[in-house]
Amino acid sequence: MPNFRAAARRSLLVPLSAALALATGMGTWYALDGGGPLTGPGGAAPAAGSASGVAAVARSLHLPWPAEGQASVEVEGIGSLGTRGEQRPVPIASVTKVMTAYVILKGHPMRPGAPGAAVTADEQAANESYSSVETTAPVLAGRTYTQRRVLELMMVPSGNNIARMLARWDAGDEKAFVAKMNEEAARLGMGNTTYTGVSGMETSTRSTSADQLRLARAAMKDPAFREIVATRTVEAPGAGVTFRNTNKLLGRDGVIGLKTGSSTPAGGNLVWAATQEVAGTPRLILGVVLHQRAGTTPAEGSAAAHEASRALITEIRATLPDALGRGQGA
Repeated sequence: MPNFRAAARRSLLVPLSAALALATGMGTWYALDGGGPLTGPGGAAPAAGSASGVAAVARSLHLPWPAEGQASVEVEGIGSLGTRGEQRPVPIASVTKVMTAYVILKGHPMRPGAPGAAVTADEQAANESYSSVETTAPVLAGRTYTQRRVLELMMVPSGNNIARMLARWDAGDEKAFVAKMNEEAARLGMGNTTYTGVSGMETSTRSTSADQLRLARAAMKDPAFREIVATRTVEAPGAGVTFRNTNKLLGRDGVIGLKTGSSTPAGGNLVWAATQEVAGTPRLILGVVLHQRAGTTPAEGSAAAHEASRALITEIRATLPDALGRGQGA
């Protein structure tokens, strides 16, 4: 069996604007509508939705921020819980693929549960399927796959060859697709982000935790994207190989996504999404942890990013409901 080891797996306070209840087959979600007042079920404003309420909640939480790198966290419908670490652009490894998927889905929208467009694997993607120096997923040249399946093969095991194949499928070549990525970054206000490739292999692709949080917020509005990043396992058709999601937190402590990335220069990186019910209302918590144990092995960096993220998620889910309750009583 081919070796699919992940030898080079590449992965300010940001105010929240508004919340819009959105029902999908995966449960109740809160997505940003880009403006207007914060509203909850029945149009009622959440108690901690005001600026003073958000500040009170943020002050009352003593979060276990990672001691190195940078991190940002926010709760939809409530606001930012803060950012730690110098917001200087750093390599983000395979976290890059969040933007790759975002651009693909913007150009080729998919309904929830639908297969999407047909994608025929090219010779280059097939030839790059079996690599000992980067993370890949096997495809067969000339075989047609669903858009959903190839997005899963890119996001779940973090297939670099799939990211490059999707870029060529969408834009004709990778350079043109990277230009689209940077255009979207600018549109989203990601002023400290530069994309130079589609997979994250390039250390010149750099960003910050605050910028990646902006992207995560935008990407999670798409029900198809949410389904893909919540996928536990994916099979490569015709190859007899099943991959587990590289996000080891998925399915625990309310975690429903999002994307890992690790390499020696980038360290360990994890963009995550989790849910927590607060006063009967489901809340989506988004977080980004970057540049953990940079300069060590990808495995060590990845483990550090997972641990730092797990600590944040556990503390927020445990203390947020009581913190909001205190805010209501203020």
